Amino acid sequence: MNELLNVTPKAVAQIKNIFESEDRSTQDFGLRLGVIGGGCSGLSYNIDFDAPKESDNIIELDGVRILVDPKSSIYLSGITLDFKDGLNGKGFVFENPNAKNTCGCGESFSV
Repeated sequence: MNELLNVTPKAVAQIKNIFESEDRSTQDFGLRLGVIGGGCSGLSYNIDFDAPKESDNIIELDGVRILVDPKSSIYLSGITLDFKDGLNGKGFVFENPNAKNTCGCGESFSV
């Protein structure tokens, strides 16, 4: 576990798969985790490829960089990013102990 957030081995493996399938270099890009306003609970998670910025918190895990901007760090502190592949579909799942409310789909939250 990193001081800011935890990323499960399944999530790291899936991030690597995405980088390979998108033909993206882990040397030049990282997976940006962020929080934006929106969703039925007020805040939504955002995942994207991006180049690191000087102000980013950078977490290096098994050759993959996770990028988090300082503002999003406030909301993402202590989360676990996992990857689920089951009967209800597959995708990244945020387990956020700071969330007071979440919507039914799990994509938005409030603190």
